[in-house]
Amino acid sequence: MKRKFTSTNNYEVLIKRLLLFIVLFSFSRISLLIFSSSIFSDINFLKSLELIFFGLRFDLATTFMLMGVYILFELFPGVGANKYYRHFTRLLFLIPAIIALSFNYGDAVYFPFTLKRTTSDIFNYLETNDGFIELVPQFIIDYWYSFITWLISIIILIVYTYKTKIVTHRTNNNVFSFFTSRSILFLISIGLSIIIMRGGLQLKPIGIIQAGKYTKAQNISLILNTPFTIIKTIDQKGVDKKNYFSKKEIEKIYSPIHNADTTAFNRKNIVVLILESFSREHSGYLNRNTPNYQGFTPFLDSLLQQGVYVEGFANGKRSIEGIPAVTASLPTFMNNSYITSIYAGNKLLGLPALLQAEGYSTSFYHGGTNGTMGFDAFADMAGFQNYYGKNEYNNDKDFDGRWGIFDEPFLQYFAQNLNQEKEPFFTTLFTLSSHHPYTIPQQHKGEFIDGNLKIQKAVMYSDYALRRFFATAKTMDWYKNTLFVITADHTSEGYSTYYKNRHGQYRIPIIFFDPNGIEGNFSKKGQQIDIEPTILDIINYPKKYIAFGRSLLSTKNFFAIQHVGDSYQIEYKNFFLIQQDEKTKAVYNIQNDSLLKNNIIGKYPAKEQEASNMLKAFIQEYNNRMIENRLTIE
Repeated sequence: MKRKFTSTNNYEVLIKRLLLFIVLFSFSRISLLIFSSSIFSDINFLKSLELIFFGLRFDLATTFMLMGVYILFELFPGVGANKYYRHFTRLLFLIPAIIALSFNYGDAVYFPFTLKRTTSDIFNYLETNDGFIELVPQFIIDYWYSFITWLISIIILIVYTYKTKIVTHRTNNNVFSFFTSRSILFLISIGLSIIIMRGGLQLKPIGIIQAGKYTKAQNISLILNTPFTIIKTIDQKGVDKKNYFSKKEIEKIYSPIHNADTTAFNRKNIVVLILESFSREHSGYLNRNTPNYQGFTPFLDSLLQQGVYVEGFANGKRSIEGIPAVTASLPTFMNNSYITSIYAGNKLLGLPALLQAEGYSTSFYHGGTNGTMGFDAFADMAGFQNYYGKNEYNNDKDFDGRWGIFDEPFLQYFAQNLNQEKEPFFTTLFTLSSHHPYTIPQQHKGEFIDGNLKIQKAVMYSDYALRRFFATAKTMDWYKNTLFVITADHTSEGYSTYYKNRHGQYRIPIIFFDPNGIEGNFSKKGQQIDIEPTILDIINYPKKYIAFGRSLLSTKNFFAIQHVGDSYQIEYKNFFLIQQDEKTKAVYNIQNDSLLKNNIIGKYPAKEQEASNMLKAFIQEYNNRMIENRLTIE
C-alpha cells in the first residue's frame, strides 16, 4: 500500500546538534589546560593535541550518557513535527548540555585548588556550605574570562539548536517498509549509543581509572571531563574529613611520611609476586602445630624457611584492594576500592613511579583478560611502564577457559621476559589459577591432592608453577641481584575456626627472599601496606615519600588495620580492637584469645585508648589526604 505521509530529517538534526555539543564540550575541557597552564607546564603543543585526542573517548561517553533520553525521543520512529514535541526535545538537549558545559568551565578555575576533577562529593560540600551561593558573584568577577567563554559557548549552543529545525516532507514510500526500516535504524542507533556510553566493547564500562592508560597521573584531569567524573561517582560515598587530633598531637601518634635514607642507594632488582588467595591456612609449615594438617604449598614452605618470613595480614578481602596495598602502600579504608573510588584520579606515587624516577624499568604482569578489575589501568596510573596480560601473552593454547593464562606457562613467560629486561628493574606479577573455578590444566589432572576447600588443589598447582619459575630464574644472570617479595592479594574462604574470624580471615604470608641473604632485624608481624616502605628501606631509597605502612626494619610498633563494612579494626600491641560509628565495640587480647571469645572492653582502658588513638590517627591521615589529594610529597 502506498500513500503520502509525513517524514522528517530528525537523524540529520540529531547528528548536527551532537557534533556541535562535542566540539564545545571538548573546548570547555581544553579550557582547563588554558586557564591552568602553569600547573601543566610540561605539556607542549603536540602533547596537548594527543591528550585532546584521547580525551574524546571520555567526551563521547559523557555526551551519550547525558543525551541518552534526548536521543531516544528524537529518533523514536513515527515522531512528527508537532511544535510542542519539538520544544520538548530541544529542552532535552539543551538542559544537560548547558549543565555539562557549566561544570567543565567551572572546574577550569576550581582545579588549581584541588588538583583533580570535581566528583560527586561536590554535592555533599555544597550541602554543608550554606555560604557558597553568596560567593558565586565574586567567583564570576575573579574568573571573568572563564565566565565569558562559558557564556559565548552557551549562546552558540542555543542559537544553533534553534537553527537546526526539523523539516517535514511528504513521501510516497510504502508505509510498512518505511516504518520497518526506521524501527531497525532506531534499534541500531540505540545499540551504538550504548556502546559509546560504555566507552567501547571492553569487559567493563570505561571509568575514571582508564584515563591513566593515556598519560601520567598528574595529567589525567586533562583527559577526563567533569560531568564524567561526577556521573561515575554519583552513587559512591567518599570519606569524611576527620579532626580527631591537632597537627602536633597526630605527629606523635602516626605519620605516613617516610624520610630519605642517607646511606648508599642499593639498586637491586625487585620482583613482587602476589599470589591469588594464598591464605596462611594453606601452608603446612605455618600450621605445623595443627595435628594431622597437610599443607598445599610445599615450595612456598621451603622458600619461607630460606628467606625472611613475616606473619602477614591483608588489608582487604578483594584483589582490587590488595594490589594498591602491596604496590603503593595504599589500603582501602572506604566502601569502594581505590581503583573504583571517586579518588582514583588523585596523584599517586607508589613503588613503580618512585623507582622509575630512579632509573628502574617497571612492569606489571597478570595473565588475565586485559581490563580485568581495572588492573591494567591502575598499573598505568601507578607508574608501571609496561603491562603484560593475556593479550600480550598471545597464545590461547594456555587459556584456562575463564580468567586467563594458566600460572605455569605465564610464570615461565614472565621469567623469559625478565631475562630481556633492562636492569635494575621493578616488576610485579599477580597469579590467577587459584581463583574460582580453580581450573587445573589437563596435563596435570590427578597430580595434586584434594583439600578441605576446593581452592586447595588449585593452590597446590600455583605453588608448583612458582617452583618452576624459581627453577628457571636461578639459571639467569639477573637472579642473584634480585630481591623477591612473595605475598597474597587476600585470603580465600577459611576452613578452621580461627581462619574464619575477623582476625584470622586476614592472615597471609609475607616473605622477603634474596639469594645473597638479607641483613637487618625484621618485625615479626607485618601487613600488605608495609611491603613498599620495607622494600625502599632495604635498598636505601634516597628520597622522602608517602606510604601508609611502616618499614618492617623500623622500631615502630606493629599495627594491622582493615575496613570491614561500616566498621574498622586494628591489631596494636597484642590488642585487637573493633570500632564502629567512632565507638569501640569490642576489644580482645589477641595473644591469649585468637578465637575472639572473650571481649575485654573496658578492662584495660589505657591500652584500649592507645589502640583507639592509633586507629583514629590513621583514619584521619588517610581520609584527609585522600580528600585533599595529598598522597605524595610535594
